[in-house]
Amino acid sequence: MFTVRAMVLFVVVLLAFVLLFPTVRAYLAQKADNERLAQQVEQARAVNDDLAAELARWDDDAYVAAQARERLAFVLPGETAYRVVDPEVVPDPTVPAVPETGSGPAVVPEDTTTPWYATIWESVRVAGEAEVSPPGAGTGTP
Repeated sequence: MFTVRAMVLFVVVLLAFVLLFPTVRAYLAQKADNERLAQQVEQARAVNDDLAAELARWDDDAYVAAQARERLAFVLPGETAYRVVDPEVVPDPTVPAVPETGSGPAVVPEDTTTPWYATIWESVRVAGEAEVSPPGAGTGTP
């Protein structure tokens, strides 16, 4: 059935497979890594091009003015600024924004349209009206 020649051929093929398989496997793994890295480089270049275009837009005075109007609500001299408030998010005026009494910090509801500086000022006002107990009072220390 099996001849010596077939056995020798089988051993040679097996030895070749054992010697070449790790090399071929490493080659294929490196090829896949190189393709993945090339794709990442292309994505990074695309992002870099987008960011460079965004940066170049800031050199245009009209773009800067448009961004100031949009982001910071700036208006030009002589213009009248209007703020349109969605009636669904306007807080109920009958509900006080800050509790009248209490020992904790002033808490403003999240759906309020009060500016941050007004909130801070209201917090300072409430803190100034709070009663402060003398040091050591109620703690049991003299």
